[in-house]
Amino acid sequence: MIFAALFLSLLAGCIEDEAPHEQEVSVHGYRVVAVYPHDPGAFTQGLAYRDGVLYEGTGLYGRSKLRETRLETGEVARSRSLPSQLFGEGIALWEDRLVQLTWRSGIGLVWDLENLTVVRTFVYPTEGWGITSDGRNLIMSDGSSELKFLDPENFRVTRTVEVLAEGQPLPRLNELEYIEGLIYANVWETDEIAVISPETGVVVAWIDLSGLLTEEELLRADVLNGIAYDSENGRLLVTGKLWPKIFEIEIVKSE
Repeated sequence: MIFAALFLSLLAGCIEDEAPHEQEVSVHGYRVVAVYPHDPGAFTQGLAYRDGVLYEGTGLYGRSKLRETRLETGEVARSRSLPSQLFGEGIALWEDRLVQLTWRSGIGLVWDLENLTVVRTFVYPTEGWGITSDGRNLIMSDGSSELKFLDPENFRVTRTVEVLAEGQPLPRLNELEYIEGLIYANVWETDEIAVISPETGVVVAWIDLSGLLTEEELLRADVLNGIAYDSENGRLLVTGKLWPKIFEIEIVKSE
């Protein structure tokens, strides 16, 4: 975990020390630290971790849920179904609440964590894909190359950043996680995570997660989509839609 923290620190330093056009964008690998069970029927759209609890938002019409699970066993401690007309998407923890997006309905749900009940809804004009928090703002993706920063109290857009990879817009940004000053984003239908500067929108690194599942597992699984960070213990967790496993990984920096 010391190596992972050092890597994140060095990566953040690169953003401060170099102009975007001067950066060399590296593609990093990974090392599997641990493997945990995951419901292979869960169409994972968002992951979040806090205080020993893994929160998961799943999708598909009539099957979307928000649930709390125990990482080590995969046991579901509590689960709530969304109305059948809502397709669940990304989730983010904010104080004592959890925010969940939906795909095409333009409706966001705010859950009270103590009772796991919806205490508020809000609306947005785009599709909802991924969402995370940097401790001050909510950060939302909608399938485009843009990330929107939202006020967590009224959900109004305060800032929009276009994500650029080698100077070109990077579309299909999906599940998001804010980790040590950087935004990690699944790029839909790829095995790659883009590591993004929240200030400039520039992709400062890539993480190639190909090879996590076996060929046999891939026959029954869908795409990579799920990033959670245990900030207390420095653990990075990843999974995908209909994946039978959650992987704890360390990032291996390219030479």
